[in-house]
Amino acid sequence: MQTKAENQSSVPLLQLIGVSKTYPGVQALDQVDFDLRSGETHVLLGENGAGKSTLISIIAGAQKASAGTLYLRGEPTEFASVHDARMGGIATVFQEFSLIPSLTVEQNLFLGSEPTRAGLLDQRGIRKEALSILHRLGFPLPPHAVVASLTRAEQQMVEIARAFRSGISVLILDEPTACLTDKETNQLFELIAELKTQNVGIIYITHRIREIMRIGDRVTVLRDGRKIATVEPPFSESDLVTRMMGREITQLYPTIRAEPGRPILEIRNVWSAADRLKDITLSVRSGEIVGMAGLIGSGKSEIVRTAFGLGRVDSGQIYLSGEDVTGLPPSRMLKAGFMYLPPDRRSEGLMMVRSCRENMMLAAFEEADYSRFGWMNLGREKKAAINLARKVGLHPMAPEKPVQSFSGGNQQKVMLARSLTRAVKLYAFDEPTVGVDVGTRAAIYSFIASLCESGAGVILISSDLPEILNLAHRAYVFYRGEIKAEIPKFELTEEQILPHFFERTDP
Repeated sequence: MQTKAENQSSVPLLQLIGVSKTYPGVQALDQVDFDLRSGETHVLLGENGAGKSTLISIIAGAQKASAGTLYLRGEPTEFASVHDARMGGIATVFQEFSLIPSLTVEQNLFLGSEPTRAGLLDQRGIRKEALSILHRLGFPLPPHAVVASLTRAEQQMVEIARAFRSGISVLILDEPTACLTDKETNQLFELIAELKTQNVGIIYITHRIREIMRIGDRVTVLRDGRKIATVEPPFSESDLVTRMMGREITQLYPTIRAEPGRPILEIRNVWSAADRLKDITLSVRSGEIVGMAGLIGSGKSEIVRTAFGLGRVDSGQIYLSGEDVTGLPPSRMLKAGFMYLPPDRRSEGLMMVRSCRENMMLAAFEEADYSRFGWMNLGREKKAAINLARKVGLHPMAPEKPVQSFSGGNQQKVMLARSLTRAVKLYAFDEPTVGVDVGTRAAIYSFIASLCESGAGVILISSDLPEILNLAHRAYVFYRGEIKAEIPKFELTEEQILPHFFERTDP
């Protein structure tokens, strides 16, 4: 016979039974059961659109279930808001940030629960506590910095720090390492291990199988809004992927033929104080993929953005197909055949409230096929959008729906489709697979391969080292605004690249 203490210990920290969520015309979740134990990391795995974000939004109080029951420590519970869930001990780091850009790091950390002293805001206490949290996490952020001035990776750190601000019993992390370096990821995993010793339960969403192998205690697989299985270790990568996709992914990285031709992009001795770029010289030829590797803020993204016209060139020259394009704005670079797709699809890449069709055709407004005397040919545009949606595998096949109603992976596909609406000779993909599932990754890699093999030049900027190793024909490695190495395909290995990430090596 079990004692009362044993009965209590057998009760899940969090449990969902028969949870469903229905939107007009869409069954996002269908009778999903899920439970979380104290002191475990329970991974949610599924394709984009499988229902993961909907499930955690219900747990976090951001949405209400259409049916089913949520239990917290064995008691039926319903949260009216995210704040309500937070008061119940549930903290969530959503994939899409909820920061206020005009406020400082410390103001965002304590937003809604600002400490006071004698009826006044305790500024000194806020600064002291903010410094303590950031030091504990190992995040090199000044508390007084305005969030709008931070990189996306640094904003991700602020989001994570908010969740660690006070006592919690359930921590939900939605793709928390998407913008973090390996060092910062390791720090986060050490903190997760520490929380587990304090009996905190962690719900962790990731598309990176190697992270699951490292920190996952159990994995629940969702597909099309339904629970497929809950799996315990030892995990098999092929089994998890097959369960997630409903089919086997035989080859994630395609074999890409390289036929380097004439130089398309040439950057010569470029300096930029604003972007901390120092004497950058590089080239990209037609028919090849050139990787840009390095830590976040190393300059790998900044140099491409500067070349595209999003940054200032203090000295040096940029040539596109032999023509000097130094300092030209993005609109001119686009007309010249240079397409840059940014890493932050929500704030830079897409108009979230507009339709997929409008976002796909954004770069083609002035093209003769779709515009005449300043008037858009809506019929041609709709027909082109449908063809593009099919080509990139948009799901659901509804190009007239607002892009914000689609999963992250499908939003990424909309951005990719945009690059097919006009003649382009140089493509730059900046972190193209952030927050997308394995199936979408494979589709994106095949897409990039097809562009290269058709004769275009491709720049791949990625913090995911396996992408550089498997896709690039050669790579430049950046460190503190400088190129530390150019590595050819036959030498592209972790052992060759990683030493250049951190400190200067002897030639």
